[in-house]
Amino acid sequence: MLLTRDRLEELEGAQLAPYAQRSSASRGRAYPEEEHEYRTAFQRDRDRILHTTAFRRLEYKTQVFVNYEGDHYRTRLTHTLEVAQIARTIARTLMLNQDLVEAIAMAHDLGHTPFGHAGEAALHTLMAGRGGFNHNTHGLRIVEKLEERYPGFPGLNLTWEVREGIAKHATEYDTPEAVVYEPNLRGTLEAQVINVADEIAYNTHDLDDGLRSGLIGERQLREVGLWNGALAALGIRDLPLSTIDRNRAVRYLINLEVSDAVYATEARLQEIRPDSVDAVRHLPHDLIGFSDALLPRNRELKDVLYHCLYRNWRVMRVSEKSRRMLTSLFETYLESPVQLPEEVQARIGGEDVLERVICDYMAGMTDRFALEEYRKMFDPVVRP
Repeated sequence: MLLTRDRLEELEGAQLAPYAQRSSASRGRAYPEEEHEYRTAFQRDRDRILHTTAFRRLEYKTQVFVNYEGDHYRTRLTHTLEVAQIARTIARTLMLNQDLVEAIAMAHDLGHTPFGHAGEAALHTLMAGRGGFNHNTHGLRIVEKLEERYPGFPGLNLTWEVREGIAKHATEYDTPEAVVYEPNLRGTLEAQVINVADEIAYNTHDLDDGLRSGLIGERQLREVGLWNGALAALGIRDLPLSTIDRNRAVRYLINLEVSDAVYATEARLQEIRPDSVDAVRHLPHDLIGFSDALLPRNRELKDVLYHCLYRNWRVMRVSEKSRRMLTSLFETYLESPVQLPEEVQARIGGEDVLERVICDYMAGMTDRFALEEYRKMFDPVVRP
């Protein structure tokens, strides 16, 4: 007996909460397509995202540490997979649509530039007066236009709900620009899950990488209640931490934050009792989130990450170096577009101005490709 799409949609109707987004109730795609025999619309979206060039490039894009600094630090790809895993756990527990959650999670960082937020800031400055640059908006641009995989339409032709989830992704470091996706309404609960899962992933895993690198030490964590509580709960007293104890403490924090978000969200759901996706979307605030008690404790951890890791002189030196490299590349391409690859040049003069074509090309670069391109452009002994 096959588990067909019709049967999967029946199971969603029976098993998901009334406020969960069902595949059968999707607003559909910009370009009509026949439904798949045994995959729901959101499952197809997830698979389409997985097979994109943009997704594969995340393997060599910076999370915090540039690729050449070590093989064991997170990249945008491993971060994305970790966000998807955390988001599925939250969605499953709250009886939300896991396939929609996973599709949005897999796509939420597609628009990131090389060299992380430093690269994004550089491109935003270079595109000032020309529309700027926002990685959420660029992620939409990738799935709606830039990926060329199908003969009948540009992009991936994803469902409206996945595209809205990409557009409305919001954290402390992500600003949504959901202009054409009902910006005055909340995203689905599935979209809201990604915001929380992303924060949990970068809080805990950036902490792990910071400890592994030595840029964060026990001294900097003395005043962080979450960290001290984890060590106390696990009975860890020996310092410096062993590799196993570090891993135990980080796992404890992930479980603590996921559990807090699940139970705090369930309490809000019980209080408001939304009976549909539409009821959720018309609320004045998100429902998925942490408890009031955890927020200030998370703030302590974020402050340590910001001052000791993100603003560490070693990280800042690489950020400044990357800004100079990207600026030099952009200005050179702008002055002499003939140095761009032929397929990129072919887009010039179409619906996109030269600056946006260059921006698209550079945003798609991996760290190592950008470094190599810089060498080819400016090192006289390196062959082009």
